Amino acid sequence: MDIMLAYDHSRNSRIALNAVKQLFAKEQPTVTLISVIEEPGSSTSAGDDMFNAQYQEQKAGAEAAAAELSAMGFSAKVLFAEGDARKMILRATEERRPDVLVMARHSYKPDGNFISRRLDALVEEFDHMTFGSVSAFLARRVQCPLLIIPTHSE
Repeated sequence: MDIMLAYDHSRNSRIALNAVKQLFAKEQPTVTLISVIEEPGSSTSAGDDMFNAQYQEQKAGAEAAAAELSAMGFSAKVLFAEGDARKMILRATEERRPDVLVMARHSYKPDGNFISRRLDALVEEFDHMTFGSVSAFLARRVQCPLLIIPTHSE
């Protein structure tokens, strides 16, 4: 079995990594962590510095996650891409043809207040309607099974 895991070393991608470890431990699949670094919005040297810092942090995090998987007996490798995460992950699935793509669902963490939960839902829906989320984009386009791991805490 060949699994591709969208991984950016965020809280949500760590949740997805843990889900992969739990769900697929018996199968000991090959896991390719795809880590996409988005290009900076600025062409200044400060933008370059920010991009380099993000790249180094994400690279170290993805390599550490691959090491965790390897320690558990998984065959793990890291694939880095630069650009729009939606398009780069889609392209990687088209080129690598994994058996399943696993990713975390983006979430906002409300403080539990009724009003903030309602506002949170509105913001999330607005984001989806105007920009689309990575998971929604891929759910419409990816040609392999897609496992989206929920990341909210109940």
